[in-house]
Amino acid sequence: MNAIITVVGTDQVGIIAKVSNFLAQHSINIADISQTILSGNFVMMMMVELSAATIPMEELRAALEDLGSQLKVTINIMHEKVFSAMHRI
Repeated sequence: MNAIITVVGTDQVGIIAKVSNFLAQHSINIADISQTILSGNFVMMMMVELSAATIPMEELRAALEDLGSQLKVTINIMHEKVFSAMHRI
């Protein structure tokens, strides 16, 4: 099962490292990643593989929201199918 994680907020040192480390601690593989800085705003999108995850989706969602609060960014996660349906033209 794949999911999309988005991270948006003011750019600062360590965002990628802290989010990646959190995912690694829960056996979540980053299959693809894209990030950019837009006018001082950090924007990152990741496709992750959840098949080996050691944390259920709802707990993962809550833990990512907590991590986002610590980093002062917004972190969202949704199943890949939901993301694709929302962004279909």
